Amino acid sequence: MRVPEGWSRFGVVAIAALAFAAGSLRGGGAVPSAQAQESAKAVTIDAARYPTLQAALDAVPTAGGVVRIPPGQYELTRPLVLTRENTRIEGSGAATHLVNKSEDGQPALVIRPATRAENARARIWRVQLADFRVSGNPKSGDGILAEAANELLIHNVAVDHNGGHGINLVDCLEDPRVSDSILTYNGQAGLNILRNHDIVVNANQFEENQDAVRCIDSFNLCMNGNNVDDHLRHGIVIENTYGSVLSGNMIEECKGTAIILDRDCYGDTISANVIAHNAAGIDLRDAWGCAISANTFPLVASRAVAVGSQSGRITITGNNFCNSYVGGKTVIQDPATGIVLQNTADVVVTGNSFSGLSRHAVVTEGECRRVLVDGNVMTDLSWKAPERVPAAALGSARESTLGTNIVEKGFSVTSPGK
Repeated sequence: MRVPEGWSRFGVVAIAALAFAAGSLRGGGAVPSAQAQESAKAVTIDAARYPTLQAALDAVPTAGGVVRIPPGQYELTRPLVLTRENTRIEGSGAATHLVNKSEDGQPALVIRPATRAENARARIWRVQLADFRVSGNPKSGDGILAEAANELLIHNVAVDHNGGHGINLVDCLEDPRVSDSILTYNGQAGLNILRNHDIVVNANQFEENQDAVRCIDSFNLCMNGNNVDDHLRHGIVIENTYGSVLSGNMIEECKGTAIILDRDCYGDTISANVIAHNAAGIDLRDAWGCAISANTFPLVASRAVAVGSQSGRITITGNNFCNSYVGGKTVIQDPATGIVLQNTADVVVTGNSFSGLSRHAVVTEGECRRVLVDGNVMTDLSWKAPERVPAAALGSARESTLGTNIVEKGFSVTSPGK
């Protein structure tokens, strides 16, 4: 098999060469002509029969098909580019390994319409990527870059050690899906989502990227059942995105904030997540009409939930804010925190449990208005603090109510306006 400049392949070269020779003897080894590509029905393409992976992708007819990449390590010095829709690229699991050797910020694999440079409205439809690994280096670009790809499915891929984002989805306006994949040690976000609509991100693992997921200027993110661990900055950053749900995710040990909502987010729900041992928990910087419910916040060092001055109309209910107390002992001697409301309005805090926190369960700062704190349980507060602070301190709030909460004996509360 010829190995052209810029591409090298290891692992199954001898086997692939034998297969190619056998196919030629049977009359099945010829590469289809350009004319045949245009007229052919959807086909299955064995990439081992082509001189380069790019040649295999270019051989896909307009009707689409499946490109199968056999096991082996494939070194790339320029991006692979797919412009045919209705196409699936599949490997043989992590044994099919695309290695981006470029050091000029180029991605490893690009999915885009052929005419995107000339036509901003061009779209490529129904591309699927599955069962291979993509890695890079600190100076390479994104692992996978998909632009204007509608109904895209990325499934069971491993994307790691790329200098840019692991997966970067740009202008994927119809139903992009990323599932059952692992995105680790990428220089920027594990998954970056820019101007996408109706997005599904399910059952993935994210480890030690800069941020796990960034979703910017988008609509209807559905992010469920993901494992987000040990990130160098933040876990999930959502900006200018509405009508979205984060549920059933485990987010642990981010050096920054577990979840951030910023820049005109509204109508989003954060529910049934474990937000554990992060530097900070949920930060609503600019979020409106959002709900935070049924989450668990063990050992969040600072501001398990913060509602900022550009946010309001927030419901916080049914959550558990706690330290590592287990049956009479604390397992980890690290602090835990509660809710901070800063110059905000129209906030409901009901039905939560606060225990083993370092300071207040709920505190207002600045000029807050129309805050309701009712039906919560507050116990074992000011844990390891030099002096006790009020369990709830709403002294700065106006038009507000500190209702019937169960507060452990010995702890005070500061009512609104006091």
